[in-house]
Amino acid sequence: MNHPRILVVEDEALIRKDIERSLTLLGYDVAGSTGDAEEAVHLAMEQRPDMVLMDIRLRSAMTGIDAAKVIRTDMGIPVVFLTAFSEDSTLNEAKLAEPLGYIVKPFTEAALRSNIEIALFKGGEEVKLRMERDRLMRSVGKGQDDDHVFIKHKGRSVRVAFREIEHIEALKDYASFHLKDRRYVVHGTMQEFEAMLPGRDFMRIHRSHIVRLDRIQSIDDGDVILEGGGKRIPIGRTYMSRLLALIPQV
Repeated sequence: MNHPRILVVEDEALIRKDIERSLTLLGYDVAGSTGDAEEAVHLAMEQRPDMVLMDIRLRSAMTGIDAAKVIRTDMGIPVVFLTAFSEDSTLNEAKLAEPLGYIVKPFTEAALRSNIEIALFKGGEEVKLRMERDRLMRSVGKGQDDDHVFIKHKGRSVRVAFREIEHIEALKDYASFHLKDRRYVVHGTMQEFEAMLPGRDFMRIHRSHIVRLDRIQSIDDGDVILEGGGKRIPIGRTYMSRLLALIPQV
């Protein structure tokens, strides 16, 4: 029987070890642990845990909330926050990362287990919904020769060749497809669009941006600059190394 694998992110070493022991006693596997938010993002990418327990207030350059946003948005992994703070301002800020749970320290093993089980269930339902939407997009939206997509616009389906798409920008539950002379707003997530587009031509460079690689004119001060107008698009820190590896350089 496979036990759920959980990544622990807590900058207090003693608390982190205590959480690891509690998880083991409750029958979960610890997929890794760290006290640094950026390392948490890398561990989540490498280990692909079933869930992340994330302290909100980490003593690192990146906050726990920022790390949770990347892990939730880019990887679709459920996150449950751990915090000693229960004031409204912290709660409101934490909501932006769309956590599947929120535990105020100190907590009991019973509270830990119940929050984990609820988050794992909700995460499983999200995966089912995402897979179904991906299946529908692949079977209906994509052209049979895989060089175009049909986009719903003003009550009709418009054929758009992949080569026409310059970049895609996230807009909450929608995304804006930017072409040379027009744009289309489409309902869906960046994960869905990333899976739909050919990986040899497109790359996600930020949690909110996908670009066509042959439209990149230059990289300057952490931004991609596109051909034809010089539009600047920010590069997320976790995407920079992969982007540089894909761009031919001499």
